[in-house]
Amino acid sequence: MPATTRPDPIRIMSIEDERLDVYRNVRDKDLAGLEKIFMAESEMVLRRLLRTPYRIESVLLSPDRFENLKSSLEALPAEVPVYVANVDLMTEVAGFHIHRGVLAAGKRLHPTQLFLDPALGHLRGRDNLTLLVAERFTNVDNMGTLFRNAAAFGADAIALDPKCCDPLYRKAIRVSMGHVLSVPYGIMRHYPTDLNRLKSEWGCTLIGAELTEDSKPLWELEHHDRLAIIFGSEADGLSEEAVRACDAIYQIPMNETVPSINVAVTSAVFLYERQRGITAR
Repeated sequence: MPATTRPDPIRIMSIEDERLDVYRNVRDKDLAGLEKIFMAESEMVLRRLLRTPYRIESVLLSPDRFENLKSSLEALPAEVPVYVANVDLMTEVAGFHIHRGVLAAGKRLHPTQLFLDPALGHLRGRDNLTLLVAERFTNVDNMGTLFRNAAAFGADAIALDPKCCDPLYRKAIRVSMGHVLSVPYGIMRHYPTDLNRLKSEWGCTLIGAELTEDSKPLWELEHHDRLAIIFGSEADGLSEEAVRACDAIYQIPMNETVPSINVAVTSAVFLYERQRGITAR
């Protein structure tokens, strides 16, 4: 039988075309929060999203970007529409220009699928685990960078407390280079109680990144087969409840004139030290 091919792209000529409604004023929708879809932008992010084509609702491309992505788009089910419009029309519809000719509407998972156990329960039986825990991450840049760092250093997953911002905000996806679509994550609904569950039920050693009187220098980090590392908010650090739940607290020794660094940068340093300890064994 001959190989099946996708239908031809749908050419959009008018800004009033109702098929573009999902892309209309994306920036405002993103700030308000989207319930059933998320918006992905840039060619790199779309290529990563295409690894899970069932999550794509539709794609909107400029003619040049369509030609670049044509072969990759064959992974899409035939019923997923691919729209093509000139960049100016795309910009007018979306309300911003940073998309560079590539937008895609993705399907969000049902909220219950993001609870800790349904989302990450498959990791409970792993012999080795590196889990990142984010507490009160409300800055989308930090959220996106956390996912990018997790992918770069081979972390297995990220657990978020309920006060964290949405990893599927458009900017968070972009900053992560699309890795929020590849690194598994779950929401700890019963935070901070779930921190103790990570220890008692998941067999994790829990360490915190914080500057306290009892903090150990990070280079003293011992190897643990199953390790969860918790990072606090940029402004307030770890909560008292999180500190109490930790088996140990570590800090990054630095120049005394600079008491702290960005939390996303901190996560990279901790992950590097974790990875160094693993490879040295």
